[in-house]
Order: sequence, then structure tokens, then C-alpha cells
Amino acid sequence: MFALLCEMAFAARPGLDLDVDELRYHRLHDDIMLDVAGAPRPHEPYTSRIFGILFNEELGAVLQVRHSDTRHIMQACVEAGLRDEFYVVGRLNRKDRIRVLREGKRVFDQARSDLLAAWSETSYRMQALRDNPDCARQEFEGLTAGKNPGLHAKLTFDINEDGTPPSPLWRGAGGEGTRPDKAIPAPSPQPLSRRARGAKPKVAILREQGVNGEVEMAAAFHRAGFEAVDVHMSDILAGRTKLKGFKGLAACGGFSYGDVLGAGGGWAASILHNPRARDEFEAFFGRADSFALGVCNGCQTMSRLAPIIPGAEDWPRFERNLSEQFEARLVMVEVKETPSILFDGMAGSRLPIVVAHGEGRAVFESKAQRRRAEVCLRFVDNRGRRTEAYPANPNWVVWSPAARRLFSAIAHDRKLPQHARSRNGPRSREVPRSWRSPGQPPAGHRKHPGPSGAARNDGGITAGTNVCRDTGAFAGPLGGH
Repeated sequence: MFALLCEMAFAARPGLDLDVDELRYHRLHDDIMLDVAGAPRPHEPYTSRIFGILFNEELGAVLQVRHSDTRHIMQACVEAGLRDEFYVVGRLNRKDRIRVLREGKRVFDQARSDLLAAWSETSYRMQALRDNPDCARQEFEGLTAGKNPGLHAKLTFDINEDGTPPSPLWRGAGGEGTRPDKAIPAPSPQPLSRRARGAKPKVAILREQGVNGEVEMAAAFHRAGFEAVDVHMSDILAGRTKLKGFKGLAACGGFSYGDVLGAGGGWAASILHNPRARDEFEAFFGRADSFALGVCNGCQTMSRLAPIIPGAEDWPRFERNLSEQFEARLVMVEVKETPSILFDGMAGSRLPIVVAHGEGRAVFESKAQRRRAEVCLRFVDNRGRRTEAYPANPNWVVWSPAARRLFSAIAHDRKLPQHARSRNGPRSREVPRSWRSPGQPPAGHRKHPGPSGAARNDGGITAGTNVCRDTGAFAGPLGGH
């Protein structure tokens, strides 16, 4: 029980006062047998009994409840016939210490951070031998650092607002265009309603062998007012589908070709080395009225397509994480001022997102190139300060400014954001309840025949952690597999 209570404190970061006097004797003995002549008396000393209570391995459960709800919980247990099976064993304290009390006096008193360090040291030593020792050390030191405010959310926009802005992307039904010399004008500060606009731009939800995030991506774009159409790479390679009929393109996440040629390498090669596909994508990227989103594996694919994307000369390549591990974490990011339609009106916001990638470290060819790369998001610590420390910056980008993980190098709206895992509000306690919304299937996602001709079932949405104002699919894991 003591280990369980400590783990609860490690996760939520409160102090605990544990008073197990009520458990020294069985309740039946206290309530019934105490005044009975000849009743057996406890023969174990108090120290043995308290150790038996704190370190027993019997089945049980510990619930944390509000102090004001304690009476109701106890009454519910009594009504359920559990009168002899529940006990009040402690309460929180503001000292950030874990204390064991005996008849109101402390018999054990340790700082929670010291216990956490002792609890984590074995894992740290193993991690330092197995993975990057510097990353292991930084993570361990972060656990034992001073007061940590934890993940939080601070938004500069209304998350419940209809954020799809009227822009040149919504003009017309599909059409091709030529790339102008100047950037697309900023959207109006007072967008019209979707019904008033009456436009549903078509977006190609692009997938390839091994991709597995297309359903969530389609749901996100459907929620944002797009018409999401399932497009497999084989459709483009065979000439069955043309990109000229789409305003947007979203390359989804997963493990294309098993990442045999590196994350996104096989997918990009199937485009660059096929004349029909290369011409199709090059024409799409060259239009003035198009946008593209690369997600996870799709992000890494986009980075390898830089030779055919105008303005992508300063995009990085993505290599194996310095931690030498697949990074799957909740981290904090801050939205920077950017011309991207995906982050319009969100500058200055800080929020927790998911990262999930094995090759997410951005590598530039030169310092000049990375200076020119435009930052959309950057990693920050739990106090909102930009950071290069692992694991708050899981890609461990070691140059300043830190955490240039998402890039937008084009004057128009072809950016390089990362893994959009969910369209739903976060299921995390770090964010307001107003963010949370029930999952709904992407009714607007067409059941487009796959390469075998069989219609795909695109119902069912995986609830995740992140929301985007403009696409409904902001963030999710920063990076690909």
C-alpha cells in the first residue's frame, strides 16, 4: 500500500499524511471483541503491525476523494455491505512531504522528491547503460528538480470558435492556379460562418502502405468544414486520381514501407522516382491556392519531397532521436507567429501535445539554413520557457532557439507540421473541461475504393489529446516514426 500511495503522489505531486491507526487492529476486533471477556488480544508489536499494513501485497484499492465527499463515500460502502472493508488512511498536505503518523505523531517523514529519486534511480542507471546517457541524466535530474507546476494550457483563442477563415483556399470548387510572387493575404479578422460561405474545400487524405492515421485525419478535416476524400498512393501512381481537384493534401502518419529506407523514405521515393506521381505532386505544390500538411510519417515524407516543393530549400531532414529510443510523451509547446493557415490566430498559446516518433531530430545542412527556417511551434518547459532539456524537448535539438520542430518555409500554406493524432478535445486533466468533446465518426469521409476496389470502412475515431483551431487536428505527436 505504501508503494501505491507513493506512486500516486509521484504522479500528482502532492504531499501525503498517512495515518494507519485505524488499520492497526481489524475493525471487528475494535468494535465487537474489545470488551468481550476472553477475546484474543493482538500479540504482534505495533512496529510489526504497521509494516504489515504498509507493505502487504494483498488485493485492495486506494481512492482519493474530496474531503467533503468522504461521508458520502463511506455511506455508499456501508450500503454496499463493505462496512468492514474500507478505512480512511490519510490526507494531502502542502509540504510536499510523505509522512506516516502514529497517534498523531510523525514516525516517518521524507521529501516526496527524495523518495521519487530513490524510486527512479534503478531505472535511470539502466537507461544510462542502454540509451543515451546524457538524455538519461537530464530526465533523472528533471524528476528531482524543484517545484514543478506540471503540464498546463494557456490559449490565446476561443477553442469553441468556428475557426475556418475565409481565404483564397475557399474560393472556387477546386481549380488549378499559378504561384504569385506575393504571399496569400491574411484572412479576415471576422470570418463568416461555414453556412454563409457555403464552401467545403476538398482535401486528399493521402495514405500509403503501412499508414494507419487516415481515419483520424479525415475526421479532423471533416470537423473543420472540409470534404475529406480517401486517396491511396496507388490511385495516383496508376493515374486514377488527380490532385488538381483538391485544395489540400494531408499525408498521414504510420510506418510507410516499414521505415526500411528511413522514416518516410520509401514513400517519398515512390513519388520522386515515378514520373507520373512526381509531375502530379509538383504541379499541386506549385499552385497558389493549395496547402499541404505532413503528419508523422507524412511529415518526414514531406521533408524528403523538398526538391519539388517551392520554397522548401531550408527544410531539414529527420534523423534518429539522440535518446536512441522511440519517443512517446506528453510535452509542452508554444505556438509562434506564423503565416500558416493551420496556426492562424493561435500565436502565444501554450498547450500539452503528444509526441510519438523514432526519427524526429531535425538536422540542417548549415547554420544559415536553420536560421532561415521559420518556426511554427517550439518546445517549452512546464513554466513556459523555451527549452533544450530532455525530455521536455524530446528531440533534444541542441541549438538556439530551441525546439524548432515544425517549420514553414514557404510564403504560402505548405507547412511541415507533425503528427495529428486526434480531432477530439484532450482527455487530460491538465486542460479545461470545455476542451473535451465526444467522439463522432467522420461522416464526411468518403468510402473511397482502396487499391483492391473494396470500399473502406472509415467509421470509428480514436480519442486522443489535441485540438486545432483551423484543421481540428493540431499537433498530436511532433514527428514521425
